[in-house]
Amino acid sequence: MSIEARVRELDHRHQNLKTIIAREERSPSVDSLYLTELKRKKLKLKEELERMKAHIRQDVDVPMLQ
Repeated sequence: MSIEARVRELDHRHQNLKTIIAREERSPSVDSLYLTELKRKKLKLKEELERMKAHIRQDVDVPMLQ
């Protein structure tokens, strides 16, 4: 899997978690432990996304040696 494809997949998963978290926060009987776990997963995805995006930017910024 290419880095770009992995970034798209992680972004998709991150957006899905964002939607689920928003829905759970509106629920009158929210399970705080479940919500905390979802937020932790979302944060880990965001951190991985940022690392991968930084890696892509670094690859673009490094000039080719000739």
